[in-house]
Amino acid sequence: MRSAAFSVLAFAATAALAQADDKPVFTPTEIKAPFLEQFTSDWAERWTPSEATKKTPVGGETFSYVGEWKVEEPSISVIAGDEGLVAKTKAAHHAISAPFGEPIDFKSEPLVVQYEVKYQKGGNCGGGYIKLLEDGFQTSGKEFSDTTPWVVMFGPDLTCPGTKVHFIFRHKNPLTGEFEEKHLKLPHKPSIEKLTNLYTLVINPDSTFEVFFNGESKRSGSLLEEFEPAVNPEKEVDDPLDTKPEDWVDTKRIADPEAVKPEDWDEEAPYEILDEEAEKPEGWLDDEELTIPDPDAEKPEEWDDEEDGDWIAPTVSNPKCESAPGCGEWKRPFKANPDYKGKWYAPMIDNPEYKGEWAPRKIPNPEYFEDLTPVKSLEKIGGVGIELWTMTEDILFDNLYVGHSLDDAKALAAETFDIKKPLEAAAAKPVKSVDDDDDELTFGEDPIGFIREKVLDFVDLLKLDPLLAFKTHPETGAALAVSTLTFLGMVGVLLGLIGSSQKPVVKSSKKTDAPSPDDKKVTEAAPVAPAGGEKKEEGGAKKRAAAAK
Repeated sequence: MRSAAFSVLAFAATAALAQADDKPVFTPTEIKAPFLEQFTSDWAERWTPSEATKKTPVGGETFSYVGEWKVEEPSISVIAGDEGLVAKTKAAHHAISAPFGEPIDFKSEPLVVQYEVKYQKGGNCGGGYIKLLEDGFQTSGKEFSDTTPWVVMFGPDLTCPGTKVHFIFRHKNPLTGEFEEKHLKLPHKPSIEKLTNLYTLVINPDSTFEVFFNGESKRSGSLLEEFEPAVNPEKEVDDPLDTKPEDWVDTKRIADPEAVKPEDWDEEAPYEILDEEAEKPEGWLDDEELTIPDPDAEKPEEWDDEEDGDWIAPTVSNPKCESAPGCGEWKRPFKANPDYKGKWYAPMIDNPEYKGEWAPRKIPNPEYFEDLTPVKSLEKIGGVGIELWTMTEDILFDNLYVGHSLDDAKALAAETFDIKKPLEAAAAKPVKSVDDDDDELTFGEDPIGFIREKVLDFVDLLKLDPLLAFKTHPETGAALAVSTLTFLGMVGVLLGLIGSSQKPVVKSSKKTDAPSPDDKKVTEAAPVAPAGGEKKEEGGAKKRAAAAK
């Protein structure tokens, strides 16, 4: 039988060679942008993990950003040398940031943000969004936290259950100088698998926006209309000093005060009355009870009347009632009372004194302002940060673009995502064959050889890892298990049949030669052991001596 170690090592070597031959090789892009990150070998010169602490609003409990960051290849790599930034720790806070070389101002040209996220272990309550940090705070580095001011937050968030793509911007009130978060009303809710997905956001100088998922437009509109709370407050608000007059009538309908209950209206009439027309069915057994003591029941021997009380037989259905229309006292049934009307109420009419729903009067909103170009009110962007809490480990970020050209972002996607995603999808499909030989043996060509090959592969892997053998070859494992049980069952049945039909073995003293008269006498005189007994050696010696004479 083939060696298990050799088979596994040969397969691993073949797979490694195939991967090395078929994989495209990562090459850094030549596209230029204000900020473009592919997490090459010098990534640590740009990115700083946070060492800040995060305090909860109540209780004072402190959580440090202990989540580990690492740049590495994906667990399933389809492009040789392509690495990404990975949030490694499960159930932990993660925070890391990178400053831009120069602040990005998008008041006069579009802001384009694009990056990849891959939930390598699947989705289970984990953020994948990024924050574009307000200029002036990008150098906070080790102090970067959830309180660091940001301008735009964008990206996926698995919210347990459900998924949505955040788009939030912080708008500055021109009157108070305070910032308020504006959330996209109906964010896109994609399905998140274990493959790489591409997220793209475009914010235009005319305050329009567009959100793309894997290159397809999913949401678009205006910053003035699609966000809540709205950028601009209402021009008028309710007067907080206005109160409803005491004589204000806001009851729309009332009971008719002129209505009178009809004289023939009987509020005391019952809802149901006895049906006087009903008759007792023929064959009704008035003297029979529905249940009777069980005639077959007997008092238990251990029953003690003094301690347990009088024994009473359990009851059973009366067999006489099964064929009869009924047993026991017949009672007249009830029926609906045709004269029932219930309690009388006056009908409702429109209230002649109704003035309508009261509302306080409107006054000019003292906090009103009008910002028709909110993009121009947004702060400059000085860096990018990833700050999140996740229950999922190994979330990978890659190919981050922040700039002004959607065409450049699409070109970057063509060099990276458009190549990567189809390869990942193909790699995620179940492998039908581990053999590169085109002449793979089939059941139709050689049934015995096909089965033999499958069994040998299973046994080889079984020696190395039984659990893996059953996972990778479930049909072979199940067939062998059933065959083994069937064989053992057949052996057991066969042995049972042989044991039950076997007759006692009796040794015969008959010789092949014709016996002489002396031999016959000796044979007849030979002692016979009783059933289950043993012959004594002494008797055997005497027998042989007599035969010798």
